[in-house]
Amino acid sequence: MIIGVNTRLMLAGKMDGIGWFATETLQRIVRSHPEHTFVFFFDRPFDPSFIFGPNVRPVVLCPQARHPVLWYLFFQISMKRAIKRHHIDLFLSPDGYLPLGVKVPTLDVIHDLNFEHSHDFLKPSHQRYMTYFFPQFARYSTRIATVSEYSRNDIAAVYHIDPDKIDVVYDGAHEGYKPVAQPVCQATRNRYTAGSPYFIFISTILKRKNLATLLTAFDRFKQHDHQNTKLVVVGQKVWWQDELKQAYNSMAHKSDVIFIGRAEPAELALLLGSATALAYPSLFEGFGIPIIEAFQSEVPVITSNTTSMPEVAGDAALLVDPTSADQLAQALETLATDADLRASLVERGRTRRALFSWDITAERLWQSLMRTYADNANPLAK
Repeated sequence: MIIGVNTRLMLAGKMDGIGWFATETLQRIVRSHPEHTFVFFFDRPFDPSFIFGPNVRPVVLCPQARHPVLWYLFFQISMKRAIKRHHIDLFLSPDGYLPLGVKVPTLDVIHDLNFEHSHDFLKPSHQRYMTYFFPQFARYSTRIATVSEYSRNDIAAVYHIDPDKIDVVYDGAHEGYKPVAQPVCQATRNRYTAGSPYFIFISTILKRKNLATLLTAFDRFKQHDHQNTKLVVVGQKVWWQDELKQAYNSMAHKSDVIFIGRAEPAELALLLGSATALAYPSLFEGFGIPIIEAFQSEVPVITSNTTSMPEVAGDAALLVDPTSADQLAQALETLATDADLRASLVERGRTRRALFSWDITAERLWQSLMRTYADNANPLAK
């Protein structure tokens, strides 16, 4: 079988959560199934490390798909032609975007529908594109995969799709996230915070990641902090305006906020493993990979009591209302001062992390691909 895959978000040194999802699952699937050929469709020159085996055939299509007009040209013209030209039998899209009208079975991975629930999380042009096309992608696809039961139920309800058409595959965490020994922890703190303890926020900085509320909460927490605690922010500044800019500028303790920018995986593992706790108060997530990365690193977690995050975190995190700076500030203070609670959350995180791994994700995604192929052979199942 020749399986085509949209790999445009596999970008060396620039990957976000969906790029990691594609990379981690595809390398396992490719190596586990040498009997099949995989055609990887990139939108720019690719890193050779993404060619996971001799059964991978890379193809670069034009144009580079980084805004709505180019998304349309890439998927609805270039990709459609390439699927026909390369005799694709089955098509997988890990980022939710599909070429409409193709005559092959398609598995569409839709991670979440944050753009359907708030119209100010994205740029207006991106918002219009996604709310127009994603219902079509979801309904046209042979099957859908997603990363939580929350997202499965949300996609089914919002797009009026039979839940039986949607498979939950969950996310995993990179094997590089591990507990950090005390000397390494202190060395990391010395390098980034002059030896001070710190909370860590990890995410591309987008509006829905809710850094504005965290900054306000951290400023309130600092009024009673006696440990010189810092807040380390790791992630690219994609969005820095409106309430986020205002929240930062109004802080009395902005000098205690340290922006790292994007960090390489090995360094990020050290940063996370050396933190007092992960603060992840996102407004909307289909999964929330940093939660599992913190469990792997044996670091306590504060996260939101909304969307998929309670499903992922279970009883192994402090859950807060992400719109309440007071609740978030109290959670920061609690974890900064209560060593017994930190130890309890770490212990529960050890149990919780066993439920999620990229090996499990890859196997479930492969099973979903096989269901997709079978469903296409049986029109009544579609």
